[in-house]
Amino acid sequence: MSHTAGHSAGTPPDTNTSVMEFANALWRVRRPKPFVLVIEGEAGQAAPSDYLHDKLLLPEWREAFYQLVDATGLVVCLNVHTQHPAYRDVRGRSSKGRLSQGEYYHHDGCTGPVKPRFVEIRCPIQPQTRGIATAVAPHREVVKAMVHVLPAELAATPALAGVDMRLATISLMDDAALDHLQGLITRTVRKKLNAEGARSYFREVDAAANAYFEPWALGESRFIANANSGVTMQHRRAYQAPHTGGVANGHLVKRWTNEELLLPGQVADLALIAALCSEEGDEADGERAEGCYLGAH
Repeated sequence: MSHTAGHSAGTPPDTNTSVMEFANALWRVRRPKPFVLVIEGEAGQAAPSDYLHDKLLLPEWREAFYQLVDATGLVVCLNVHTQHPAYRDVRGRSSKGRLSQGEYYHHDGCTGPVKPRFVEIRCPIQPQTRGIATAVAPHREVVKAMVHVLPAELAATPALAGVDMRLATISLMDDAALDHLQGLITRTVRKKLNAEGARSYFREVDAAANAYFEPWALGESRFIANANSGVTMQHRRAYQAPHTGGVANGHLVKRWTNEELLLPGQVADLALIAALCSEEGDEADGERAEGCYLGAH
């Protein structure tokens, strides 16, 4: 794998298109943020195609592509036209009076000991465009941002008053400690702010964490590193304006590609997949997810 130009976290984002060599092909790519690689398509090809399954995810290249996601954080594939049967509809809906679980920053599979390596969320080619953003940012930066923009009256609540939330401390936390602090803050925000107050708070978090929340393009897949050996990300459904409901929006689909798109001879862990799917429904009573996105993880 090679690039025509290098990029690191210490250099400004590169919004220009360059060329990357991967899977015996040349790809048009951009690096809009240090943790984002956007693949626009194969060089010389303009029409949407299923290059995802026909090239990047072929058995001989699949693990190398997965490692690219691990190392990057978020890999965006544009102009993908596919009818692959592995995708399923994204569950969960938001109401005007209550945030859905998906509106809080989260990992997929956060209630269980085993999490999917990454989650692939996709906006299929469809008649209706998608107007709701999906914000994606590195886990540690999300937690730092949640502390940075936390209103003083919430920081002074009994649940948080004695917690060490200094940025120097957060910089040294492991994933479990980050999850614990994040759970405390999320539950406090959820209990103390109304729905639009909480949405406004998380919009500030998006900005402070330098989140990626570009509008969805039809035919776009986003591979979000979720629990891996590299950069761990979080994501959330992000309304960028007050949520009033009744607005038509294109739908999203998803899969846990590493666990569900199997190589010859591999067998799916059906118990793991069932456990992960059980997290995705709406809250029945408003308190179902105390051990999930809203809890101490």
